Amino acid sequence: MDYRTFGTTDLQVSPLGLGCMSMSGVYGPADDTESLATLHRAFDLGINFLDTSASYGNGHNHALIARALKGRREKIVIHSKSGSPRAPDASGRRGGSTPDYLIQTCEESLKRLGVEVLDIFCMSRVDPQVPIEESVAGMARLVEQGKVRYIALSEASATSIRRAQKIHPIVSLQMEYSLWSRDPEGDNLQACRDFGMGFMAYSPLGRGFFAGAIHNHQDLADGDNRGTHPRFQPGNLEHNLQLLAQFEAMAQEKSVTPAQLALAWLLAQGADIIPIPSSKTRRHLEENFKAINIKLTEDDLARLDAIMPPGAAAGARTREMDRVNV
Repeated sequence: MDYRTFGTTDLQVSPLGLGCMSMSGVYGPADDTESLATLHRAFDLGINFLDTSASYGNGHNHALIARALKGRREKIVIHSKSGSPRAPDASGRRGGSTPDYLIQTCEESLKRLGVEVLDIFCMSRVDPQVPIEESVAGMARLVEQGKVRYIALSEASATSIRRAQKIHPIVSLQMEYSLWSRDPEGDNLQACRDFGMGFMAYSPLGRGFFAGAIHNHQDLADGDNRGTHPRFQPGNLEHNLQLLAQFEAMAQEKSVTPAQLALAWLLAQGADIIPIPSSKTRRHLEENFKAINIKLTEDDLARLDAIMPPGAAAGARTREMDRVNV
């Protein structure tokens, strides 16, 4: 495996990371035994870059990873997000960007993960009511205290990135990026490249859409939060499935799975982009892993761009568009 230097850090990471969110019940039930086996299989394959969050399963995700890390900590790079809890009052407003919250969450994350330092601590969302300079200054204190090696942002606009960089080096941006969510191609990616930052593409399979398992609303299990997602709603879903049919036909022609084709497209967008597909089974993990060796031609990329140009998908990419690209 050819490892990559992640942004301006000294971290060497696999070209494909592992998102751990689905191991904590977000996309329907998960099984801890299979999740642990999936983590261990990822390590054996050479995948050494984990993405997690304090909010996944209210700490369950961190505790699960702690079990998997025993005896392997020095070989694994952990990127952990802060989460953005709702206010306890009637407003229900999302927060999580105050220095006090970020510091407390980092310390709790260290305990749950059973580690002394986080490789990368990432603020999950930019709160427009908290100046990003204050948030980053709080995270910088964690670096000074030796609790965090590097700090990062998620779903931050190019403007927020530039403001943050004036306070402390930001090593990466995490943002939704896939064939049907191409927002970063605006100015987010350019801002990252201006500062030599890494870019982590979350939901690279369109929340499982490009994995080929969802062809109608009934394919979503009870408790699967995609059931309320705009792009899976009646009307939008039918339009998106028409796009998917063309995409699946191309995957079949190339003798790859749709998931592998979607990941190969992302990997072709630049060596600074690390897709982090979420897997909770070894079968899906191993399928995704094979995308690393798929090379797309310029004609392939042009055809995919014609099938799924920016803005082609029906429906917003998230239920809370006011909380992304802030």
